[in-house]
Amino acid sequence: MTLSRPLRVGPQLYALSLCGGIALANAVRAPAVGLLALTAACGVGLSDPLARRIALSVTLVLAGWWWGSARLDALDQSRLLPFVDTAERATLVVTGPARTSRFELRMPAQVRRFGRLLLREPVQLELPLGRAPPQGAVLEAVCTVRLPRGPEHGFDERTWLRRHGIRVVLRAERWRAVGRRGGLGGISDGLRRWLARDAAPGLDGERRAIVEGVVLGEDARLSQELRQLFRASGLYHLLAVSGQNVALVGGSVLGLAWLLGIARWVGEIGALVAILGYVLAVGPQPSVVRAGIAGALGSLAWLTARPRDRWHFLLLGALALLAWNPYTLLDAGFQLSFAAVVAIFVLAPRLQTYLEGYPLSKPLRDVIAVSTACGMATAPVLWVQFHAVPLLSVPANALAAPAVVPLLALALAAAVTMPISPSVASAIAWLNGWCAAYLATCARLVGGLPLAQLHGPAALLVMLPALAAAAYAWRRWRR
Repeated sequence: MTLSRPLRVGPQLYALSLCGGIALANAVRAPAVGLLALTAACGVGLSDPLARRIALSVTLVLAGWWWGSARLDALDQSRLLPFVDTAERATLVVTGPARTSRFELRMPAQVRRFGRLLLREPVQLELPLGRAPPQGAVLEAVCTVRLPRGPEHGFDERTWLRRHGIRVVLRAERWRAVGRRGGLGGISDGLRRWLARDAAPGLDGERRAIVEGVVLGEDARLSQELRQLFRASGLYHLLAVSGQNVALVGGSVLGLAWLLGIARWVGEIGALVAILGYVLAVGPQPSVVRAGIAGALGSLAWLTARPRDRWHFLLLGALALLAWNPYTLLDAGFQLSFAAVVAIFVLAPRLQTYLEGYPLSKPLRDVIAVSTACGMATAPVLWVQFHAVPLLSVPANALAAPAVVPLLALALAAAVTMPISPSVASAIAWLNGWCAAYLATCARLVGGLPLAQLHGPAALLVMLPALAAAAYAWRRWRR
């Protein structure tokens, strides 16, 4: 037993060391030459296994620190900064869905050509209100390079864009679509168009917006009022793709393979392909990348007859996100996603055990335990990032829980059925519209109550005593 435990802890410790080193680069950039020399010196001449393990962990921290610093330096580079306030004819590719503000359309894009300069640099594209170019479209426009806005009304656009690798904004009055991108990006665009079109055939307005939000993690079609009610009620997480979505996608493929009598290994490969397709359709959101990596590693573990370790999967998801963009550590989506998952792993089982003494059904106990654990873990993040904390998230999630999984399952069923039988798909979508209407009702019912959400210092005054009481109760319960 004493020999097997370090073997299980070792990979987790090493992944955590790399994550910690990459995260450290956000605070201090590493000097490359001296750091490489120090990394090479670690572990030389050590014979004790524990000392070698510690030395390897330190080496990985230093290596992660070096890599994170190099990635941040690369992300901070911009070939368009010298052209601020300059207008040129440009070729761009729209890489994400457009969002509508009061005065303009905003969307992520990649510049392929600016005047005579050939490059591939991410930018934010701003266009006049009106028809928005679809994701994946290749555009030609006369663009003016601008710097992002600084702090304004509590939001610092410049810092937010920089953390996404964007240093400049391109503005254009007119644009012309000249094609669509190909390759993996083109596949991603096609999958997203398919889900957005066929997941809710026949639905429109609010119901369609909620279905698209749950399936694709996109809230652009929701009204500002309803979006705020979802936030106030603590149900806004339903509009971000989570591990539940990925588990349902992979589990549906495995269930279909079982019903058809197909071998398990074929079903696992099918689940891998389905998870990859879903992640491509939704896009690189921290929650879906984390869940996609965990789901894919789970299928690979079965195919290779390896044990499954959910902590290892979680750390590998964090490592992948941080290695690509260390600024992701500061993103609210990353912090909320990982805080919630850690709470589900650590706190929820204890709360479920505690609730067994109450006259509640097991599904209700599970919902209360998970909602309470996630609420406690994410409250500090919500206050730091948004200066607001929902107080009624537990009853809101208990009310909404019966409709969440059916809504997602019916939406995916409608998308799969639409090419075969549009009438059946429309019937499924009509039924799903009632699930969407129920979620909207839950958001309005709870989010519209007085003190459903506290802002600013009032939220802090409530959150700190609540967390202190929870910590005290936790210690008493553990004893």
